[in-house]
Amino acid sequence: MEVIIRPTAEMAAELVARLVCGRLRSKPDLVLGLATGRTMERVYDRLVATQRSEGLDFSHCRTFNLDEYIGIPAEDDHSYRYYMNHHLFSRINIDVSNTHVPDGMAADLRAETARYERAIREAGGIDVQLLGIGEAGHIGFNEPLSALMSRTREKALTPITRQQNAAMFGGDPNKVPKRALTMGVGTILDSRELLLLATGSAKASILAKAVEGPITAMISASAMQLHSNCKVIVDEEAARDLKERDYYNWIFQNEPEWEEFQD
Repeated sequence: MEVIIRPTAEMAAELVARLVCGRLRSKPDLVLGLATGRTMERVYDRLVATQRSEGLDFSHCRTFNLDEYIGIPAEDDHSYRYYMNHHLFSRINIDVSNTHVPDGMAADLRAETARYERAIREAGGIDVQLLGIGEAGHIGFNEPLSALMSRTREKALTPITRQQNAAMFGGDPNKVPKRALTMGVGTILDSRELLLLATGSAKASILAKAVEGPITAMISASAMQLHSNCKVIVDEEAARDLKERDYYNWIFQNEPEWEEFQD
């Protein structure tokens, strides 16, 4: 795991976007795992800007989203399918048939989760998975006590998660669905590269536990410590509680792979 600390949230998002752009240029048929949330909107805005200014080509890219609420139609503006169409897919030259989000309206949810796992396998697996981290320490909707080898499945959402997501539902956590479909922790770990973006002081405590604490099912993001190609990119506020920040900064300033990203 590598931890990169940038001065601001904007600079952290810019770094994530530049990494994704580089991966797509190197592999035009990139299989990209996507996340939702306000933190990711900065990344998506930068991807759109790069596509428009530099001709970044998404036409052969395939995407798989981490999760979707159960019981909300895709066309509803609270769904993650709608979110992705609005913030990214409708703004770039991607074939919408190559974009995948779990179907929270499926009549058979167990069959839908099995289909989603199969679709990822048939695409050759996810090359780069974007991640955020929830205030309960979750990645995707893998809430506390999610098995570290879990696969795509139905999951109940904690009150903390529903409160955190209430802004998308007019500020009322009671309007946030109680259940969702999510890639499992094991599904996420199968990705060839993980890029986690965390910004803001509200994420500082849980981020430090996920990165520097023990690996535990109580904090599903801590499973990233098991991954051989994981980058955690944060701003100064989110990095506040990290104990090894001097070491992380030294790595960023001295490893050859980061030379092109120096200020």
